[in-house]
Amino acid sequence: MSPVNDQQLFAFVYREARLLDEQQFEEWLALFTDDGHYWMPLTHGQTDPLLQGSLMYEDKLLLRVRVERLAGQRTYSQQPRSRSHHLVQQPTVETDHPEHKPEQGQYVVRAAFHYVESRQDLQTIYAGWSTFELITVDSELRITQKRVDLVNCDAALRSIQLFM
Repeated sequence: MSPVNDQQLFAFVYREARLLDEQQFEEWLALFTDDGHYWMPLTHGQTDPLLQGSLMYEDKLLLRVRVERLAGQRTYSQQPRSRSHHLVQQPTVETDHPEHKPEQGQYVVRAAFHYVESRQDLQTIYAGWSTFELITVDSELRITQKRVDLVNCDAALRSIQLFM
């Protein structure tokens, strides 16, 4: 297994955001490992998604259900469909993170973002940080966990229709 360089890690983060903005949800879902998770904590500094409440904590099965719902013709809450735009800051490799073990093919990358979700006359803006725990599987990067920390995670939020 050849090591992954920083540029490959950064390109992965940018590609992930682009897949979401282009609503290529099946391809996006394929970026996750079978035991991967998408986590959006409810409070700042939250350390455990299982023992504390979260805005979202979804395994690949629940992510699949969401993707199928978004693709469904009878999803009236998505007629017309929501659209999104990610503005992603230059990612950083989190070398001090306990899950960052390049010698084992495990990497942690973090990026600040602004996210816009729009549907009809309503446009909602969120800001935060995404932390990607990645592993190499058959020489390809895959997500074991994507953590999305919103700046205002403890506010009363509107329904989030898509993925950040």
